[in-house]
Amino acid sequence: MGRIIFDTAATINGWIADEHDSLSWLFAVPGGETPDESLIPSGAAVMVEGRTTYEWVLRESDILAHPEKWQEFHGTRPTFVFTHRELPVPEGADIRFVSGSVSEALPGIREAAGDADIWVVGGGDLAGQFLDAGALDELAISIAPVTLTGGAPLFPRRVESDRLHLEEATAVGQFARLRYTVLPARTAS
Repeated sequence: MGRIIFDTAATINGWIADEHDSLSWLFAVPGGETPDESLIPSGAAVMVEGRTTYEWVLRESDILAHPEKWQEFHGTRPTFVFTHRELPVPEGADIRFVSGSVSEALPGIREAAGDADIWVVGGGDLAGQFLDAGALDELAISIAPVTLTGGAPLFPRRVESDRLHLEEATAVGQFARLRYTVLPARTAS
């Protein structure tokens, strides 16, 4: 069974999107528009996104009019989108809409991934739901030299240091890359 990885970019002060759910701040950073290959989870066979991330991607790249752009980032990987709304699907994309809890959707997501990794692309609350379900294995953050006054938080959960083990801290262009293993919650004695 593969790992479940939340791999994302964030500002220095912990936002993954601005007040308008935009990532334009990220694309303005040198290397932000075309990330270094080392920043992409290469072993991920499945991607998971929340509705806000999915709709932003569709809008930002005008993917419904240019469905070939979907492949540039997502490839042919199945993408699970958590939503309670009916949303459009780009031609040729393998989109699987799910509603309900992460725990309920997890068996189908794991089945689609087989032994490969699962990449939780965004957002932070969705990644937090994977943590709540005891299913998040890794947190990888590319910290950009940007601050925002508000928006979508990186990880809207309280997670103490006993749950995160630093595996790697490196510089990748203008980004500080941090990678943590997520440890199981301790049970009360």
